[in-house]
Amino acid sequence: MPLPKKRALLPSLIALAILVLAMAPPRAAAQEQKNDIAATLERRFEALDHRLDALEKAVDDILWYNKVGDVATIDKVYHVGPPPAKVRNPTAMGARNPVKFWSYIFLPKNLDPGRKYPLLVLPHGGVHADFTTYHTHIIRELMAQGYVVIAPEYRGSTGYGAGFYRLIDYGGLENEDVHAARDYMVENYDFIDPGRIGIIGWSHGGLIALMNIFDHPEDYQVAFAGVPVSDLVARLGYSTDEYRREYSADYHIGKTVREDVNEYRRRSPVFHVQKLKTPLLIHTNTNDDDVYVLEVENLISALKAAGKTFEYEIFQEAPGGHSFDRIDTAVAKKIRLKIYGFLAKYLKPAKALTNLAELQRAGYR
Repeated sequence: MPLPKKRALLPSLIALAILVLAMAPPRAAAQEQKNDIAATLERRFEALDHRLDALEKAVDDILWYNKVGDVATIDKVYHVGPPPAKVRNPTAMGARNPVKFWSYIFLPKNLDPGRKYPLLVLPHGGVHADFTTYHTHIIRELMAQGYVVIAPEYRGSTGYGAGFYRLIDYGGLENEDVHAARDYMVENYDFIDPGRIGIIGWSHGGLIALMNIFDHPEDYQVAFAGVPVSDLVARLGYSTDEYRREYSADYHIGKTVREDVNEYRRRSPVFHVQKLKTPLLIHTNTNDDDVYVLEVENLISALKAAGKTFEYEIFQEAPGGHSFDRIDTAVAKKIRLKIYGFLAKYLKPAKALTNLAELQRAGYR
């Protein structure tokens, strides 16, 4: 049987092509399907991230008892701050309820409830992040001096699920969560001396410390800000696109610096320096690869221009970069001793550390 001519095959091939095209989804629909799958996977991985953060938090909470339980009574309390910064459905039942969050409390093991003790408020650093046993030696050193410490896990902290994570309000209501933690201690513990309260923090925690003393100057007797995020406009100028997206996310500020520079100024300590009334010590480091020294220099210059009295030190290429005074080097320990000396002038702890031998005995088993 002779083979059919090509021309005779053409109608059949056309019909087959039409059938295949009819069965295949249109290009736009196929792309939409791919996008849906990608979005679903992204949500699944985000949910997994939050579950892993919660697991990591649970493990680290146990480690606290192992690492400082010999010198501190440890508690973790659930209390409230202001309502959310953004409410998607303001008419919903409870939409404007206060935000509930956890705070760690560390009490010296030999605390006498009949005496009065100075309080230190210690907010953690990081965009999101949380308070962890990274601070072990600092807590041990503070316990040895006779301080009570509260470390608030303010809105947006990790380890508490997606809903709490998305409550982040960097440079905004998180500051008021930290102040609420301060008030919680005064209201609930008779042994706290309301006239001896300080706030200390590094990096983002340094920003929070600064904003607390600017907005509530009568509530703190002293503050330390280590490598503090000081100028979000400058910071986002030298940061990566991924870091910038943390701020312009729809559940957060929702705008870029270019779209609303004043909103970023509102959240930056450098634009509030005229409010300073509290004794303040600032530290920064020239090789800091996270909070560049230029940011903190802007803050120092602004404070000077406003005629404010404060203390500061710019460390030159100190080992450790962003963590230079929190790690376990001899240099870091000497610097922490300086910080403690500054705090002690205003808070009068029972047993201020005066030398490295005392600091070593207090912080390291």
